[in-house]
Amino acid sequence: MLRGLNHITIAVSDLERSLEFYTEVASMKAHVRWDNGAYLSLGDVWFCLSCDKVVPSQDYSHIALDITEEDFAQFTEKLRNVGVTEWKQNSSEGHSIYFLDPDGNKLEAHSGNLQSRLVSLKSKPYAGLVWL
Repeated sequence: MLRGLNHITIAVSDLERSLEFYTEVASMKAHVRWDNGAYLSLGDVWFCLSCDKVVPSQDYSHIALDITEEDFAQFTEKLRNVGVTEWKQNSSEGHSIYFLDPDGNKLEAHSGNLQSRLVSLKSKPYAGLVWL
């Protein structure tokens, strides 16, 4: 049976540029690289960059990365200082910044968790919300 998240793979068009972004801007740890890809990690999450034709999502699909409230302002300032594009403004619980990687892949840095989101829904429920 499935137990959890194993790894995340995203397509990138320029491995060098993406390695720099994910290690320098997103603070991921690089482990290995080869002609068409690289393995990195962020906490316990294994992250793969794979050279391919990139077709960024046109919908709300994105990868949300965890950040503490204490680090949020500094990280947001860092993103803005290097000119990273923001693709959405936060309208939900917790601190979030929605940003694009160099290929337009959608990312989010978020300071909340599932439990904090569920608590917030008790006072501000989504339209049509049903507790399961």
